[in-house]
Amino acid sequence: MTQPMDLDVRIERDSMGDRSIPCSAYYGIQTLRATENFPISGIKPLPTYVDACIIIKKATAIVNGKLGCIPQEIGQAIVQAADEVLAGKLRDQFVVDVYQAGAGTSHHMNVNEVLANRALEILGEQKGNYKRVSPNDHVNYGQSTNDVIPTAIRIGGLLALSKTLHPALENAIAALEEKAQEFQNVVRSGRTHMQDAVPVRLGENFRAWAHILTEHQNRIYTASSDLMILGLGGSAAGTGLNTHPQYRASVVQAIAEIINFPLEPAPHLMAAMQSMAPFVNVSGALRNLAQDLVKISHDLRLMDSGPKTGLKEIQLPPVQPGSSIMPGKYNPVMAEMTSMVCFQVMGYDHAIALAAQAGQLELNVMMPLIAYNLIHSIEILGNTIAALTERCIKGITAYQERCLAYAEGSLALVTALNTHIGYLNAAAVAKESLETGQSLRQIVLERGLMSEEELAKVLNLEQMSAIVPLTIQDGKSE
Repeated sequence: MTQPMDLDVRIERDSMGDRSIPCSAYYGIQTLRATENFPISGIKPLPTYVDACIIIKKATAIVNGKLGCIPQEIGQAIVQAADEVLAGKLRDQFVVDVYQAGAGTSHHMNVNEVLANRALEILGEQKGNYKRVSPNDHVNYGQSTNDVIPTAIRIGGLLALSKTLHPALENAIAALEEKAQEFQNVVRSGRTHMQDAVPVRLGENFRAWAHILTEHQNRIYTASSDLMILGLGGSAAGTGLNTHPQYRASVVQAIAEIINFPLEPAPHLMAAMQSMAPFVNVSGALRNLAQDLVKISHDLRLMDSGPKTGLKEIQLPPVQPGSSIMPGKYNPVMAEMTSMVCFQVMGYDHAIALAAQAGQLELNVMMPLIAYNLIHSIEILGNTIAALTERCIKGITAYQERCLAYAEGSLALVTALNTHIGYLNAAAVAKESLETGQSLRQIVLERGLMSEEELAKVLNLEQMSAIVPLTIQDGKSE
């Protein structure tokens, strides 16, 4: 059916028929159909994910041009178009909802069409003249959604980790170590089961958190090593159909040079295309980090609770008014935000696990969900940690006298008496102290259980709160 001529539109054709496309659009007919089919969330592809797809297309154009699979002139135009997108141009042209056709074909064709139409302009042609530059025959030569999308998830994950999460973790760890040093001589009451426990150093609390984040960063590094094994070159089903014999190794090397990561071709392309295990592994490491971040953020809120009716051992920086009705109120908003983001990451992890097991035969069709959830998890965790560090951790101050008062008033100090008067005697002293309000020291002296000089040594808070050093003897720790 012939459509009326309109200077503002062009006519494109696919296997299903003709459609009018705005002349200003760089996307094409398959993208248009996808936007009509999936008006789901209004969420467009993440910029990092777009970058990953464009990097793949740039590398494939370079390699296919060198191998003679596509004309050099066309390959160079595709590379130029890719570089423009990576520089920030045409970003509004990637318009397919993240909840879309299985495997990511819709987004993949959106990328192919944008690059093809921009390449046409570079060559002096009109957009939509796919006989000169085709989204399928040139931009997508030797490729399939089935090997491009799992590769894009890997590259997007690596980019997000290196640009967002790892720098944020490094800064947070450094800030926590600085606070550990600042608060090293602040003694506070430990608490277990939310009840009084033996005294600890506030500095060691912060040092413990720094160590926890360091261990999580190491786990994430280990998990993300799987992302460096690329199944690109598998084509539709992992057999490499329609690819040049040298393409597989060459394109992985080209991508490695672009993103500066030590990438390798997958030893078995079918396995790399079917299994989502690398993404589940990284997501699991992110969930693990999120769980401890929730714990840390809750600890910060507890220690800052008050100011009159809570612990108030520390002061988190007040960054905004905390109430629309109670004047002068400030809330631990950065810690609260951190927990909410972590809950979202845990939810994304569960969705990734469900999607990963939902593949059939040669393909997992749930990859669009995995792509968005994984990369988004990395980026919101990185942004959250960065904000928590700058807007909260670096500005924390300690109420040293209040911390010390809690430590001195804790019944758990009786624990230090165990080895001197026995557990049962110590328990009796603690019970009497709680019932009468007398100090532990006073009761021990009245009962004649220890001398005043002995008590002074045993109930030394500085000594009690110091961490016992690890010693090594004959290759064994003691």
